Amino acid sequence: MSEAEFVSVPSTIRSTVRDDAPEPRRTAPLSVLVGVVSAMQGAILPAIFVGVSTGGAMMVVLPMIGGLVLIGALFSYIRWRRLTYTVGAQDIRVESGVLSRAARSVPYERIQDVSLEQKLLPRLFGLVAVKFETGAGGGDDLALAYLTEEAGEELRQVVRARRDAEESQGQASPDESTREPEAETLFAMGPGRLLKFGLFEFSLAVFAVLAGVLQYTDDIFGLDFWDVDLWREVAEEQGGAVAALGRDAQIVGGIFAFLGLLAIGFVTGIARTFAREWNFLLERTPRGFRRRRGLFTKTDVVMPLHRVQGVAINTKALRYRFGWHSLNFASLASDSGSANHNVAPFAKLDEIAPIVEAAGFSLPAPDTDWHLASRKYRNDRILLDPLFFTLATLVAAVVAPIYLPEWAPLIISPLAVVALFNAAAAFYSWRFKRHALTDTQIMARAGLLSPQSFIATRMKLHSVEIEQGPIARLRGYATLHLGLAGDTFAIPGVPLNRAREVRRKVMETIAATDFSQLESQALRSDHSGLSENLSAT
Repeated sequence: MSEAEFVSVPSTIRSTVRDDAPEPRRTAPLSVLVGVVSAMQGAILPAIFVGVSTGGAMMVVLPMIGGLVLIGALFSYIRWRRLTYTVGAQDIRVESGVLSRAARSVPYERIQDVSLEQKLLPRLFGLVAVKFETGAGGGDDLALAYLTEEAGEELRQVVRARRDAEESQGQASPDESTREPEAETLFAMGPGRLLKFGLFEFSLAVFAVLAGVLQYTDDIFGLDFWDVDLWREVAEEQGGAVAALGRDAQIVGGIFAFLGLLAIGFVTGIARTFAREWNFLLERTPRGFRRRRGLFTKTDVVMPLHRVQGVAINTKALRYRFGWHSLNFASLASDSGSANHNVAPFAKLDEIAPIVEAAGFSLPAPDTDWHLASRKYRNDRILLDPLFFTLATLVAAVVAPIYLPEWAPLIISPLAVVALFNAAAAFYSWRFKRHALTDTQIMARAGLLSPQSFIATRMKLHSVEIEQGPIARLRGYATLHLGLAGDTFAIPGVPLNRAREVRRKVMETIAATDFSQLESQALRSDHSGLSENLSAT
């Protein structure tokens, strides 16, 4: 790191990044208090259940809560004392563990993204969790919980500066006299948009939570909610009363019950959407794309421009009819289980287009030369997709008339309908399974009721593989697997000659690309705050 770069680092952390003697540091002392409150939350329900079941009430509940809280506080303090982190010259090192110590070092050049997360409880104490996404997969990323908001932001700046210094070593540093432009807002969602989004996020998850709570009704109320005989008796007792209401009243009651179920589903979906996406803001900054969102758990994620490997445009059947889509980035950290690179969860295509362009890609033009999947592939899918239900229909047609003659039509008909539906879906969806190759990009689309699109830059692909199974070899088509860091990109059913043509053209682009120059050019673009198309650099 140059002296000028070192001076730009905030003074509160500057002492930890000197190359001669980096010193281990602890997280914020208030982390202990967060652990205490968490222990208290975890102790309340078990203590209440124990107190009610033993009949001791408060005489049992209060001492039990106090004991659990003290134990939780003790362990929280020990964990805090034994957790340290060191910001070194080439890596960041975290040491943790009480009885058995563990030390993990991550080089700056391996850190893909640095994000800040604030769950509700740490947020009340002004604390954040700093997460370093390494792209290791399986959720095995490095995290520090918790730092103060100021220290968390400063640590993120330090790690970014060190990482960029590693990646741009030997390259000309950006002109420090150039003033960085202000962040540009690319996409935002206010309460009105969130309300519309929530209406499409219909969910009955509240019933799953209710089912979990009802498991404890026997301990609290002496009522076994899952006792079938109990509910049979209730139904018999209430049956006469319901019948006395008359047919019209029963129909009205059924309608209101259905409407109540819909209302619960919509309210749950809206609540979950507001909690997750509140104050959603996507900005284009000199370092890339910055996304902030969350009501109870706030997240602040920065995705560097040069690490965006591709873009995916998704939708669902109902929202597609109203023109709503979502945009995701495929980045070098996308294979981390905790990574979420949804940059426009609920947007129109004209709102998505500027974001795609800022990332160095472009949406398909009206005159794009699309290529359909092989007709032989379509015919094979028509036979293979409904194969299970076709065989089940044939077996039912033979067995059911013998053993269940009265029920045979009710058994055979649904199986036959499902088999025909799958065959029809395979036939009609073929027209929407297509791909296109331009001078700079490769694009693929699929989906009948909810079309999905994926766009990748040819120069960022690592490999091209042609895969053929036994049927594909006989029928003359293949699946194209395109090597893309952080994500998978496969195009099935491509005619073999076309697959070989695509492979040849893409490999020519890969062979002609100097990836070291590509990376350094992208880094210079990030430093200067320019948003040129990466393929034009």
